[in-house]
Amino acid sequence: MYAIGVARQSQSVHNIGVRTGLICHMARLISIRAGCMHEMAPEVDTADSWRAEIAATFRLAWPLALANLLQMLIWAIDVFFVARLGEFELAASSLAVSLFSILGWATITLVSMVSALIAAELGRSRYAIAEVRRSVRMGVWLCVICGVLVMLILSQAEAILLASGQRAELAARAYDYMGIVLWAMIPLLVASVLRSFVSALGRPIFATAITALAIGVNALGNYALVFGNLGAPALGLEGSAIATVVTSIFIVLAYVVAIQQDRRLRRYAIWGRFWRPEWDRLRDLVVLGTPVFFTTIAEAGLFGGAALLMGLIGESELAGHTIALQIAAFAFQVPFGVSQAATIRVGYFYGARDHEAIKRAGAVALLIAVAFMAFTASVMLLMPEAILGLYIDTSKSVNAAMMAFALQYIVIAALFQLVDGLQVVAAGALRGLQDTRVPMVMAIFSYWVPGFGTSYYLGFYTPLKGTGVWIGFAVGLTFATVLLTGRWLMRERLGLAHRPARKPGAKPPAA
Repeated sequence: MYAIGVARQSQSVHNIGVRTGLICHMARLISIRAGCMHEMAPEVDTADSWRAEIAATFRLAWPLALANLLQMLIWAIDVFFVARLGEFELAASSLAVSLFSILGWATITLVSMVSALIAAELGRSRYAIAEVRRSVRMGVWLCVICGVLVMLILSQAEAILLASGQRAELAARAYDYMGIVLWAMIPLLVASVLRSFVSALGRPIFATAITALAIGVNALGNYALVFGNLGAPALGLEGSAIATVVTSIFIVLAYVVAIQQDRRLRRYAIWGRFWRPEWDRLRDLVVLGTPVFFTTIAEAGLFGGAALLMGLIGESELAGHTIALQIAAFAFQVPFGVSQAATIRVGYFYGARDHEAIKRAGAVALLIAVAFMAFTASVMLLMPEAILGLYIDTSKSVNAAMMAFALQYIVIAALFQLVDGLQVVAAGALRGLQDTRVPMVMAIFSYWVPGFGTSYYLGFYTPLKGTGVWIGFAVGLTFATVLLTGRWLMRERLGLAHRPARKPGAKPPAA
């Protein structure tokens, strides 16, 4: 794309008689000055090129979506090995992972707002190399700060689990696991910032490749350390936790190596002057990322609270709910990847102050999400039993009740696939406009007032029970979709697409 852009510029200048060599030299200097913003994505001069936008968004979204799916497999490997240690060990690790995942995932969404800042800086085209370096540097600083705080909270896992009513011996065993796995928090956060960096610079495939390699590292670590293979000691549950920590460190190191080996990424020198604080940039990350953190906590709380409701309704309902939710979560990873791509694409044009391109980038991302979720909804409606067969033995009578409930919930999950995809992509597009506070309020309201409220009422005051809880999901997600999509469509009227100009004469400090 960069080459095409230079060729067009060179041809245009050639037509008016300027020497091609001089223009190529100027283009190279401009490209370096701007941080090669044209390399990362759009052809800004083709505002009506929807086909080009679809292609560019797809190139960015599919590696991110695939990386999200592969990340789920990493956690599935842990379950695969720990389950062979027995029900008690699996239950203990599940409690610890649940707490780790909620706080970890929310914090990852906080620090990942660095992608919106990087994209805007590339679109702005001034001092891009230095500005990107500052954002990445402060993003890593924020990872360490937040990681330490989250680790302190996780170190109290036993007390938290006891306060939630868990059995003492189960909470103690979960704490044994957590005491090790919490050391994976900071590496995972740093990896998310590096993933945002490589993706915004047009290298999302690195995220896919590194996550795929991490699956092998995690599987090998579990195989060796859980059961004592390959000459390693048999450490059981603790061995699985160590494998997770080793895998997280491997992911960070893999990103570092990939960045240093890639010429485009290497020239940003993101580790240069790493000790130097940029308080304004750190504040921007905190201000933009904190609402996303609480939005994620609210959404995770909704589904966690629904699990508690299901547990009160019945064990079979809870089991069916767990399987149906896993299927829905698997399908969700694709629109989530599209959402991440939307943040970068919209953020780039936001920095460039190209309002038509902002509109096009958001619309394309929404259309891709709708198309995919329509496909997954059709699959869920047409072949739910085949999908369930991937998780349980549908021929065993002992699974009959669980399967019956799961089939009911999958049908509802299929119906809210479209709104689920729309709401997450709309939120991602708004993050590209660095709009996070009002969307947070909209999301929390939607999830917890009409959403959880409907789930609670239908689950306990009507014969719908578990089905009513899932209807509450659909209601909450529908409210979120209407509010977030409406805000996106009204972005011009609300002034969201108007990036503040630099102060006259202001210059960034030396990076």
